Amino acid sequence: MSFTQYLRIQANDLWSKEQSHPFIQEIGSGKLPLEKFQYFMKQDYIFLIEYCRVISLCVAKTEKISDMNFFSSLLHETLDIEMDLHISFCKDFDISKQDLEKTFPSNATESYTNHLLKVAYSKSALDIAVSILPCAWGYSEIGQKLKSNGLPLNAPLYSKWIELYSSVEFEELAIQIKKYIDLESQNISDQYKKNLENIFISSSNHEYNFWDSAYKLSP
Repeated sequence: MSFTQYLRIQANDLWSKEQSHPFIQEIGSGKLPLEKFQYFMKQDYIFLIEYCRVISLCVAKTEKISDMNFFSSLLHETLDIEMDLHISFCKDFDISKQDLEKTFPSNATESYTNHLLKVAYSKSALDIAVSILPCAWGYSEIGQKLKSNGLPLNAPLYSKWIELYSSVEFEELAIQIKKYIDLESQNISDQYKKNLENIFISSSNHEYNFWDSAYKLSP
């Protein structure tokens, strides 16, 4: 069993809870109230900005040129492609770029990004990769599960969101992060592995709270 497979098993109950959350399920059925998705998209814009800062720090802390190249590519994919897609997608939901720029982080968003930044500034590239994996891997799993249940034809914009995160291209980003973690964790101590597990679980908790906060429209 690889280390990332082990991490996934340890977080299985939490991830199952996340994937069965009403926010996720109502995207899949096309019944999620528009205001909740708009709230989510605005907060996700704030999150992506800080997520890019975290990846930038990971680039700086990697030791191999090949790893630096991968995380630089991940930064490009997030900053130059996913962000543009996000802004364009928001327009479909009547959210302007100005609306996004005026958004303040919710408590859940701020707590999540503070966690990621704390890891990024104080720890290694391996720790950073583990901290961001629940986001990349979790969205891919959610997208694929929702698509396997059938797209909500009554909600084409939600279908578009599901198509994005169920794509092979998005899955490949998570796969590459997992490969990096599995390679770098081969010769580390059991205590270090436990520390990484705690980071992974913490990020997974923040992921759940992010969805829950959007569903509740929490401040």
